[in-house]
Amino acid sequence: MIIGVPKEIKQQEHRVGLVPATATTLTRRGHTVLVQKSAGVGSGFTDEDYVAAGAKIIDTAEELFQQAEMIVKVKEPLPAEYGLLRKGQILFTYLHLAASKPLTEALLKSGVTGVAYETIQVGNKLPLLERMSETAGRMSAVMGAFYLAKHNGGNGVLLGGVPGVLPGKVVVIGGGTSGVNAARMAVGLKADVTILEVDGERMRFLDLTMPNVRTLYSNETNLTELLPTTDLLIGAVLVPGAKAPKLITREMLKAMRPGSVLVDIAIDQGGCAETSRATTHHDPVYVEEEVLCAHLDPGFE
Repeated sequence: MIIGVPKEIKQQEHRVGLVPATATTLTRRGHTVLVQKSAGVGSGFTDEDYVAAGAKIIDTAEELFQQAEMIVKVKEPLPAEYGLLRKGQILFTYLHLAASKPLTEALLKSGVTGVAYETIQVGNKLPLLERMSETAGRMSAVMGAFYLAKHNGGNGVLLGGVPGVLPGKVVVIGGGTSGVNAARMAVGLKADVTILEVDGERMRFLDLTMPNVRTLYSNETNLTELLPTTDLLIGAVLVPGAKAPKLITREMLKAMRPGSVLVDIAIDQGGCAETSRATTHHDPVYVEEEVLCAHLDPGFE
């Protein structure tokens, strides 16, 4: 098979779909690997690294898409790439179609066979999504702590507190991979952490493995009661392959104190707050109902 690795063109995306070590494995098994010029530079891999691995360097995306039978990417195709896809070609990447009707329609029109990393299941697990969920969870707590600082627009709460001052309160909606990693980071900062979850067995597991974290059944009443004293709210909801449910309403944000922070990890599936929209490092936060909202794609580092 001819496998093509284009350079990512999404803003602030520095990763590459396939590293030289994998190129070596594929070429040794008889496959042809084509890599667009400079595709790996953002991740620390030179064109020479790929050539040494047995890959061939292609100058342009147009040439690469035309020759490749399978395209291996990191992020979903952007409009500039829609016309490069064709029937009979395989596209292997994160797609998150639930959050983008235009992309869904473009893929259907192209006739390409799309395989989404985030929907691949092995033993009832999502191994290709879990790594991004771990990253997103850990980033969310760090980002939230940063924007709580007064000089960053927050209410001035230090999540860990200090002697004589109570720690900040963190509420995580969802006790899956991203939620657990968010909670662990928040606990590491000495914050007061509560996880809202709907699965009883999962709550028992969290109770046994995270003794410094409280668990509470996730429903509108419990969330509403917590919000007036919540400093950092983290949305970590996942419905595999589907759009994230809108569990956080605008009215709920109004109940939070001015300068508190909302980080929506579910943004690549449309977000779990009705006010959510994607942000970037160049424009990282916006304010809704006096609450700072930051919803970075977990892949942007």
